[in-house]
Amino acid sequence: MCPETQWRLLMRPMSGTLLALALLTAPATAGAAPAVKPKAFAMCGVCHKVTPNAASAMGPGLWEVGGRKAGSVVGFAYSPALKSSKIVWTRDNLIAFVTNPKAKVPGTRMAFAGLKNPKDAAEVADYLLSLK
Repeated sequence: MCPETQWRLLMRPMSGTLLALALLTAPATAGAAPAVKPKAFAMCGVCHKVTPNAASAMGPGLWEVGGRKAGSVVGFAYSPALKSSKIVWTRDNLIAFVTNPKAKVPGTRMAFAGLKNPKDAAEVADYLLSLK
């Protein structure tokens, strides 16, 4: 038997073990927050938490915000304007809101003036939609 064949025969049983070990030690991604927050989110993070089951801070928690109806986090005191807005947080709605909250929802209590750079607003919206 040639050395190459001997090597393959020797490594074959180990390949399954190595694959199993790699899968067991790989970081879990389901339910984990994305590793990288956009720089523009730094201002948002002062008031909003982005982890599962985090208590609301100055603003409501943003975990699983994508697809959620605006003003629906239980226990947070939203403005009547946001509660009655009937907005569902899609990418377009998030971009519009983080760009100019008071234009998107007149009467909102959100004190933040908005992100003026469209690229920053899109990155923040994409980040928020990934929180699941």
